[in-house]
Amino acid sequence: MTLQVRILTPDKLFQDTSADEIILPTNSGQMGVLTDHAPLMTGLDVGVMLMRQQRDWKSFALIGGFAYIKQNQVTILVNEAEDSTAIDATEAEQTYEKALRAYDDASGKKQKVDANIALKRARARFQAVKASA
Repeated sequence: MTLQVRILTPDKLFQDTSADEIILPTNSGQMGVLTDHAPLMTGLDVGVMLMRQQRDWKSFALIGGFAYIKQNQVTILVNEAEDSTAIDATEAEQTYEKALRAYDDASGKKQKVDANIALKRARARFQAVKASA
């Protein structure tokens, strides 16, 4: 038996597939999900979701949201999702380094918050690319 995984963004059904295992970036750390997982709803942080289909792992950058797990169906509602295969590795690394510098240079609460959000997004994209390599 496998998990039915659906990833939805505000504008489309991003992914609808089956998987043997997934690892989600929850607000309290990474969480693995296998078949027959207990029903659960959890908040998702900005981060990388890993999905195993047989022996192959795929990675996705998720930009915050929620996951609902029940009866081997995983519904993931996120603000944004990107498949690692659609992310340019060089661009992702450069964006991450630029976001790190911007975070270090930020002064004031609003700038720090904005820089932190940009850094989390850039880190998730960069880690998704690294995970798929």
